[in-house]
Formats: sequence, C-alpha cells, structure tokens
Amino acid sequence: MNLHTSSDSAAARGLRALMQGRVVSRGDDDYSRTRKIWNGAVEHEPALFAMCESAVDVQAAVRIARQHGLALSVRGGGHDWAGRALQRGGLVIDLSRMRQVVVDPQARVATVAGGAMANELAAAAGAHGLVAALGNCGTVGVAGLTLGGGYGPLSGSCGLAADNLLGAEIVLADGRRVTAGPDAEPDLFWALRGGGGNFGVVTSLRIRLHPAPDMLAGSLIYDWNEAGKVLRRYAAFAPATPDELGVSVGMMSGPDGEPVLIVVPLWNGERRQGERVMEGLRALGSPLSVQVGPATYSDMLAQFDAWVEAMDGHHWELRTRWLPALTAEAADVIIAARARAPSPDCSVFWHHFHGAATRFVPAATAFGMRNEHLMIEILAGWKPDGDGAAHRRWAQDLWQSLAPFALPGGYANLLGPNDREQAAGAFGGNAARLRMLKRRFDPDGVFASALLLPAE
Repeated sequence: MNLHTSSDSAAARGLRALMQGRVVSRGDDDYSRTRKIWNGAVEHEPALFAMCESAVDVQAAVRIARQHGLALSVRGGGHDWAGRALQRGGLVIDLSRMRQVVVDPQARVATVAGGAMANELAAAAGAHGLVAALGNCGTVGVAGLTLGGGYGPLSGSCGLAADNLLGAEIVLADGRRVTAGPDAEPDLFWALRGGGGNFGVVTSLRIRLHPAPDMLAGSLIYDWNEAGKVLRRYAAFAPATPDELGVSVGMMSGPDGEPVLIVVPLWNGERRQGERVMEGLRALGSPLSVQVGPATYSDMLAQFDAWVEAMDGHHWELRTRWLPALTAEAADVIIAARARAPSPDCSVFWHHFHGAATRFVPAATAFGMRNEHLMIEILAGWKPDGDGAAHRRWAQDLWQSLAPFALPGGYANLLGPNDREQAAGAFGGNAARLRMLKRRFDPDGVFASALLLPAE
C-alpha cells in the first residue's frame, strides 16, 4: 500500500474500523480495476474507495470524509461521462455491491438498492409481467438515471423515471439517514426527482411499476443515402405519436463502419394497434433491416448493451441539446455533421419527450422541462490512441450548430461541469427552489460533484 498522505491513511483506517465493505486505496493491487468507469478519458484519481455493503457503510463513509476533509463523490453505474463519480484525491462512495431488487407484484412497486443497474430492475420486474420506466441502456445505474430525470421509451405512457419514484432512503451530508416521500421530507422528495445527487447518497428507492402485456420492440436500419427522406417523414410522424410508443433515432456506424440511420421503437399497449404503428415506421423509407416483434424491456436494453460493451475502454465527449421539433434545417445540420465525423465511433441520438411526461405540472418535481421536445445526445467516441482534440471539436461544433434551433437549457444528467449556461435553463422555474434546498440539506457543499445546479 502506498497512501499519498497521512490524512488518507487515517481516513482509510477509520473506514476499515467502521465499514463492513472493503476499502481500496491508491497503491492497492485492485485500485486500477476499482477506479475504472465507462469513460476512459476520465483520469481522476481518488484517494479512497469505500465499497459499501449497506446504508450503515454509506453513513460511515460520509462521516469519515467530512472528518478528514476529503472531497466526496458517489458511484452507482459509473456511466456519467463527465467523471463526477471520481473526485481527484477524494473519497468515492461506491454502491456497486448494493444491487438488491425486490418486487412486490401486487402493489406494483420495486424496492431498489442504490447501486442496482437498469437491466437488473428490468429483469426483476419482467419476471412478474411488469416494467419500470427506465432508459435505453441496461448498465446505467437506476439511481443516477432516476435522480436526474430519466428519459426512456416509456416516457410517453408512464412518464420519466423520476416521475415514478415513490420514495427514497438517503444519507444526508451530516451522516443522518432519512426517508423521503410525499409525506416524509416532502421538499427533499421533490428535489430528488430531477435534482440529481445534490442532496445526499440515495441508498434505496421505491419505484412504481407498470403492466407490460403486449410489448413490441426492435430496430429499423436505413441506408445513409435515405437519411434526409426518412427524417423528413419522421418529423411529420412524430407529433401524432401515441403515448404507447417510444422512439429513439440514431445516426451511428453500421457493421462495415459506414454511417446508417437507426430507428429504435418500443410499443407497450394493445398488440394490433402496435403492429399498425410499427408498419407506419417501416414506411418512413426502405429499411435495410427490420427486426421488430414481441419483446421484453430486457430485450430492448440488450440491443444497446451490446454496443456499450463493444465500446468498452473508449474515450468520450458528450454534448446535449433540447429541440422543440426536428425541422428540415436541423436534420440537415445533424446529417452533415455525422458525415464528417472524425471516426466511426461518433454518434448522434435523440429521444422524443411526449405524452404522459408532458402532463406533469413543471413545478410538481425538480425536473422542470415539460414541453414536448427532442433530447439530443451528441457522442464523440475514440480509442485511447485517437485524436481526442478532433473529436471534442466535432462534438462542440455540432452542439454550436444546433443552437439556432434549440430551446434554453438541456438535460442535466448529460451536462458537463463547464456547461453553466445550459444549467441556468435546465430546471426552468424550479431553479430558485433547488438552490434553496441545496443550502438547506447540503450547506457545506459536501455533494459538490453532483449535477450542475444553476448559479445564483
């Protein structure tokens, strides 16, 4: 062991005396493996990892970090591209060993530990013919997805992941463990639904589940030469999208490395109606491949997880925009940008926010954007020996080119630490209340590594 400071050493000893879980320090044999997160470009080196087994372990880690003046961060799924899970020289509360999921099929509620992954919740719910409102990636942590909002293909019928949070157990900045819900700490409960991890460490969530009787899912892949035509037809199709249909659209590389347009639908409703809707999507163009049929939510997640696994070890830069609609001009900008991407691992995806998610009053939760829109993800990916500067410039240029078509703000879960201008509009009219609650529940800024909140 080669601890860098006496303070780190004392903190490690304190943690080991109090925790059931392991403590990993710089210099330990498994430090590099423990430090690994999805974005290989993040080089932050924390001093310590508290591999928590329980909420009691989390409480100990919070108190030790404060006692020894260590910056604190929290890791669930480790998918945050900006590397907020890792604080330089800090203490990481690692929840990856807290993965339990318990489903009550009669109440249609899942109790989910703070480190559980989306694919684990999907599998547990699916075993009872139920589904949770999750995203498109199975290896994303449920807590991080939910606390930041949680776009996904069920947003139209079920709302965001945050809209389906019924309650949470959370360890606060002073080490106390509390339960937040509609009738207990209601202000804290409000803030958790969209305000991210700014208020404490969520060790358990209660999540509403929904019936999944006749789900259809899959993908339609179109030739790149058809991209303009398909997107014009998609733009006309989108405003009438039924609540039961969620669609993600992506521009990415096919197996041969050449760009393709991919449409990823999920239907959760009456089977025959869903089949008709899928035919409408097929008619957007002449697809090279159509793989749509009866499926589970886990099946849908597996599509994206295969891509995520293939990209393991890559470096990433992400940018995001909100567009009120896909105009022909905006589509042309995206097509042109993808055509000149610096490598095949650059992609653009968007997710249609509509239906049930738009029917919440903006002030009902911390997630304040409730108008119908498209959430754009710009992903610049490169291998460790690639030209990072060129890829970052590509993402930035496309992000800037979309500014004339964009709404103020952006999805807080995808904003980086320097995106202060977008953060100012990310929470709409909820910004002042969020800042007030941040001062109330975290007056000393213990959870400073969490989602960027608007400045005063």
